[in-house]
Amino acid sequence: MKITDLEILTINDGGALMMVVVHTDEGIFGVGEVGLRSRQLAVRGALEHFRPLLVGNDPFRTEHLWQVMSRSGFYPADRVLASAISAVDIALWDLKGKALDVPVYELLGGAVRDRVKCYRHIGGADHAELVDNARRALEEGWTVGRLSVPSEGDLLEPRAATRHALAEVAAVRDELGSEFELILDVHTRLELPEATTLCRELEGANMYFIEDPLRWENPDIYRTLRQRTSVPLAAGEQAASKWEIRPLIEQDLIDYARFDICIVGGFTEAKKIAGWCESHHIRTATHNPLGPIATAASLHLNMTLPTFGIQEQYQLPGTQANDVFPVQATMDGEWMRRPEAPGLGLEVDLEAARAHQMEPPPMPQLRRLDGSFTNW
Repeated sequence: MKITDLEILTINDGGALMMVVVHTDEGIFGVGEVGLRSRQLAVRGALEHFRPLLVGNDPFRTEHLWQVMSRSGFYPADRVLASAISAVDIALWDLKGKALDVPVYELLGGAVRDRVKCYRHIGGADHAELVDNARRALEEGWTVGRLSVPSEGDLLEPRAATRHALAEVAAVRDELGSEFELILDVHTRLELPEATTLCRELEGANMYFIEDPLRWENPDIYRTLRQRTSVPLAAGEQAASKWEIRPLIEQDLIDYARFDICIVGGFTEAKKIAGWCESHHIRTATHNPLGPIATAASLHLNMTLPTFGIQEQYQLPGTQANDVFPVQATMDGEWMRRPEAPGLGLEVDLEAARAHQMEPPPMPQLRRLDGSFTNW
């Protein structure tokens, strides 16, 4: 079997899902998803560079092809290249599973659990709506929900946002008690002083974890925050490789590794990171605000990880792009079921995907009161 082409399709799944299809001379194809939903023109360019490196090669040589894509340009892969590599790598594993007629998780060492626990996003225009949505999620069988540090439209002032976040956590806790566990996603929006205040104030709230309390450019800053608070910390969704997330693992600066299989390098790299986490008793909480392919890939990975903690599930399976993905992963409440079909277990209608091409929309932008740019 040889790779014959690399097809790039951007489809509407509520956002802009960039799907990579690896075709072969035996008619079997695999699909992967790009994790970077911004700068997709740059990712497309990276994939165009990869096409001549891949065509004519044996698709089963996943580790070799990963090394070629990552290192053959001399400069180490960053988020743009790593997101392109991730999509190709996931597609290669999907293809391999289909060719061998086994689910991907069987190729990764086999299942270590029967199902995968997930958490969902909870939001609301005010405290009453937020509490109602959390109560509804609990009634539907979810026991862990993710809140976020709020903005006011396109305005985010760190001290005000910190106060609002603490009030939202308190509102849900007062109504639902500890039965519904809480994650707070800071989304890299705060600087060290406000992140410290937030984390310290939440030490008594029995949080599941605080997610991305600081910007990613300097992971070493987590050492300072770690010294200042005892609240569980989670980070890593912006990591592009094992090398970038290394300081957080080796220095025990996080409790949950939030790497994204569609950004960090696909199955090939994610398994290495997870093994490293296991040696430091760090659990995984895979980042997944993406589409059906990312959900399926995260599910197969998490079926195999002894150190698995929880999986983010923003987009519920079967609610988006059903014409392109008529068969997706399935859930019972907060539990994602063990898949049995070959590869990723998805059915993909390529003709439907080709008929629904779209341009990626602009990403949100936030500002401070003085008009300066701040992280979304």
